[in-house]
Amino acid sequence: MTSPSDLSAYQSLLAAFSTAVTSAKINYYQTKIHKSASNPHQLFSIFSSLLSTPPPPPQSSLAADDFAVFFDEKIADIRSSFTFTATLPHSPLSVPSPCFSTFSPLTDSDVSQLLLSHRPTTCALELIPSSLLQIITPDILPFVTSLVNSSLSSECFPSSFKLAHVTPLLKKPTLDPSVIQNYRPASLLPFLSKTIERAASNQLSSFLLQNNLLDPHQSSFRPGHSTETALLSVSESLHAAQAASRSSVLILLDLSAAIDTVDHPILLSSLAAMGICGTALDWIESYLSGRSFQVAWAGAVSAPRPLATGVPQGSVLGPLLFSLYTQSLGPVISAHSLSYHCYADDTQLFLSFPPSDTQVSARISACLRDIQSWMDNHHLKLNPGDTVVSSSPTAKNLGVVMDNRLSLSQNIAVVSRTCRFFLYNIRRICPFLTTYATQLLVQAMVLSRLDYCNSLLAGLPASAIRPLQLIQNAAARLVYNLPRHVTPLLTDLHWLPVMARIKFKTLVLVW
Repeated sequence: MTSPSDLSAYQSLLAAFSTAVTSAKINYYQTKIHKSASNPHQLFSIFSSLLSTPPPPPQSSLAADDFAVFFDEKIADIRSSFTFTATLPHSPLSVPSPCFSTFSPLTDSDVSQLLLSHRPTTCALELIPSSLLQIITPDILPFVTSLVNSSLSSECFPSSFKLAHVTPLLKKPTLDPSVIQNYRPASLLPFLSKTIERAASNQLSSFLLQNNLLDPHQSSFRPGHSTETALLSVSESLHAAQAASRSSVLILLDLSAAIDTVDHPILLSSLAAMGICGTALDWIESYLSGRSFQVAWAGAVSAPRPLATGVPQGSVLGPLLFSLYTQSLGPVISAHSLSYHCYADDTQLFLSFPPSDTQVSARISACLRDIQSWMDNHHLKLNPGDTVVSSSPTAKNLGVVMDNRLSLSQNIAVVSRTCRFFLYNIRRICPFLTTYATQLLVQAMVLSRLDYCNSLLAGLPASAIRPLQLIQNAAARLVYNLPRHVTPLLTDLHWLPVMARIKFKTLVLVW
C-alpha cells in the first residue's frame, strides 16, 4: 500500500517532470520561431506542428509507382486530346535588332550572391544539404563558378540535374487520401540546379526588359509586378467603367496542368522569334530535353519516368519560359477588342460596354472560340473545355474574392473569418510562446492576410474597413495579453492601423 510520503514524493516528481517538459517545449519552439522570423513558410509549419497531431501514415494501397504512372498518364491524356500540326502554330513576333546569343561568364562574387541570397530548399537527390552548401560556400565557390560558367558556355545543362524528386500532396486536407486523383505532384530540384538556372534567368530577363519584349499585361516574373499589381490594374479598369455608367464582364480562364504540356519546339520557335539564338537557345533546348521524374512515397521511390513536354515544375526558369510561351495569346484577345491581364497561367479577360450593347455576347463567344483554338494549337488545355460561361455574383481571383458590385465586402468577410481562426489557434498555444514569438506568428499568420492586396481597398469607407481593424486590434491584444485600449499597443508594436496601411501600400505602388 502506498504511503502518504511516497504519494507526496510521486506528486512532486510528476509536477517537476511536467514543468521540465513544458519548459523544454517553450525553449524548443521559441528557438525555432526566432530562427524562422524571416521565413513565413517555416513559421506556418511550426504553427501547424504546435496545433496538429501528426498526419496518419500514407495509405498502403497506394505505391510510389502508382503515383508515377498516374501523373504521367494525366499529361499523356491531355496531350492526346490535341490535334498536332506539322507547322509551329505561334504568332510571329518581330525579331529585335539586338539578339541574345550567348551568356556572359559569372565571377565568384556573382555566384556567391546566387548561392547565399536564396532560401535553401534541400532536395532528397542532393548529397550535400543546401543549408550546409551555403555554409561551405567560401571553400567550394571556385568549383561552383566553374560549373555554372561551363554549363552556360557549352550549350549543355548537366544531365545529373534533370531528375526531379516528386512528392504527392493532397489537394485539400478534407479529401479521401485513398483516391489517387485527389493528389497533385510537388516537384523538387537540386539547389545547384537552381543556381545555374538563376544565372541564366537573370541575363535572359535583363535582355527581355531592356528590349521591351515582355507583354506589358503579364505581371508574373517581372520586377515591380505581383498579383496585387495585376488585380489593381483590372480593378481600376472596372471601377472606371462603373463610374461611367458602363457595364462590365470579367472572365477568368483556368488551365489544366498548363506548365506540364508546353510543347518544346513551339517554345523554342517563339524564343527564336524574340531574338534568342545561338548558344543561348541551344542551352535552353538542352535545359528542357532529357528530363525525368521519380516519385517518393511511403519510404519507397518509383522508377524514373521521362518528361517529353513541359517546363520543369519547381524550377527558377520555368515560369519565365511559360510566360514567353503564352505571349502570343495577347494579340488573339485584343483582336476582339477585349482587355486582358495575365499572371503566370491565370488569364483575366474584361470588357466594358454600354448597357444597350446587344453584341457583347457574340463578341465574347467569338473571342473564347479563338482562345480555345489558340490553346489547342499550343497544346494547352482550357479547363473546363466545353463548358458554357455562366455568370456568378462572386469569383475568387488570385486569392481575392471579387463581387459584381466591386465592394469587396465578400473578400473582407473571408479575410476576417480566416484571421479569427488563426487568432483563436495562436491563443491556444500562447503558454508556450514569449511575447516576441507571439508577435512573429501574428505577423506571419494574420497581418500578412490583412495586407495582401490591400491597395484594392483604397477608397472604401471606414465602415467597410472596420471588420479588418477589429481583427488587428484583437491581434495586438493577443500579443501583449492585455485587454486595454489598443492604440498604445499598436504604437508599441509599430503597426500602422489598417486604413493607414492601405494608404501606405497605395503610396508605395504609385512611387
